[in-house]
Amino acid sequence: MKRSGPLLTLLAGLLVGLFMLSLNATTGEKPTASYVKPSPSTKASASTAPARTSAPPSPSPSRTAVPEGVYTGRTDDDSSAVAITVRDDKAIAYVCDGHNIESWLQGAVKDDGSLRLTGKGGASLDGKVKGTKEIRGTANVGSGSYAFTIGKAKKSSGLYRANSTVAGAKIEGGWIVLPDGEQVGILKRDGKPSPAPRIDPETGAVTVDGQQLTARPVTP
Repeated sequence: MKRSGPLLTLLAGLLVGLFMLSLNATTGEKPTASYVKPSPSTKASASTAPARTSAPPSPSPSRTAVPEGVYTGRTDDDSSAVAITVRDDKAIAYVCDGHNIESWLQGAVKDDGSLRLTGKGGASLDGKVKGTKEIRGTANVGSGSYAFTIGKAKKSSGLYRANSTVAGAKIEGGWIVLPDGEQVGILKRDGKPSPAPRIDPETGAVTVDGQQLTARPVTP
């Protein structure tokens, strides 16, 4: 009698294999791979945020400098003379008709090249630089309003002032020397105005009631 043990074992294994294949085909199970859908927050963190750039600084107001020096000329109606001397962003002005109307004014030069000067009795002067050698504006002295356009003075012209005492009288004088050599000024003796005598623009020398005085250039 032959031994059938090994053959039976082989057949049993084949039957088990066929059974497992038929079971998988019936249930439809397939191997799957794991997958995790990223959340919206994960996507946002993964993206690169645009770099923030700072806004450029606002430009500072441009400055229109008024060249230092003295500006002289006549008013538009030719009734008076005007002189303005500028130094270190400050200005002094003198408005004079050569007879009995005059005013000394002072103030600051603004960054935009404009001037706002004030004097006694409510006098005022508003002006603005035009180009590099001219100032235009209006002076209000007493009851009058005087428009003007004056240019940068050359060596022979300028603004002068003298204060002294002569024969017991208080002397106050102001002079505007215009580019053509004309002089406009008032001399006060104890507060009483009269046309000023001529000065020497080179030295400032002037004779008042027989006494020689010195009129000096005016600067702020």
